[in-house]
Amino acid sequence: MSKQSGRGRVVGLPAWDRCAVMGVVNVTPDSFSDGGRWFDTTAAVKHGLALVAEGADLVDVGGESTRPGATRVDEAEELKRVIPVVRGLASEGVTVSVDTMRASVAAQSLAAGAALVNDVSGGLADPAMIPVVAEAGAPFVVMHWRGFLEGGNVRGIYADVVTEVIDELHARVEAVLAGGVSPDRIVVDPGLGFSKDAEHDLVLLAHLDRLLALGHPLLVAASRKRFLGRVLASDPEAAPPPARERDAATAAVSALAAHAGAWAVRVHEVRATADAVRVARAVEGAREANNSAEGDR
Repeated sequence: MSKQSGRGRVVGLPAWDRCAVMGVVNVTPDSFSDGGRWFDTTAAVKHGLALVAEGADLVDVGGESTRPGATRVDEAEELKRVIPVVRGLASEGVTVSVDTMRASVAAQSLAAGAALVNDVSGGLADPAMIPVVAEAGAPFVVMHWRGFLEGGNVRGIYADVVTEVIDELHARVEAVLAGGVSPDRIVVDPGLGFSKDAEHDLVLLAHLDRLLALGHPLLVAASRKRFLGRVLASDPEAAPPPARERDAATAAVSALAAHAGAWAVRVHEVRATADAVRVARAVEGAREANNSAEGDR
């Protein structure tokens, strides 16, 4: 089986012939990498359209920061931030994902034209989320999550991070399936940076093949995260470069994820990653063509 055929297809979304690129639009004042830049609705919609022009296949709109220690916004504020942007992008023909842990925001976003619900809690933060997604027949991202990033949850403790993440994701997928979400509409996400240290994130990236064995398309969201800052720091004691200086490293992870068979990568800066996944696909195509030619000999 080629990596491309192993990526799977998510029913309800376009079928791409390579790893898809999900661009990020944070409609927040406090996200870790670009908080406040796209807080205005008009600016956010314009930014989303610019990401599409740069090569994004879909755009993930979120109104609540999930960085460590972030204070949750209330429901009314999240709706005020997200719905006009979702509606504006969808009206321009953009495939929109909504990044939310609230069922009410998911429901209204789907009504406004969103095609995918990306819940970092995998439905754990709001018991109403799974019924809403199931009733709508929407695709759903199930991320590995051990709670809000505060207190002891900021740094997770693992004996075997790959095995534990896989087991916990499998259990969560089973719960989502039991809640009525169709198996061909589920995407899994290992939750890089969520209750994980840099070493955990790197080990998970080294074993994406085991995550793919869960049998669902895989979303990798590494963009600008802390572990990349640690990798790029000149030595273990040095300060990591700021988030917006980690885009080249993000593109490198995107190429690795695409090569491993990821369904999509979620990134803040699209152009370099769009190039990276296309190169990865071209290499896959060359390998497939060569293997086919050798098989005909």
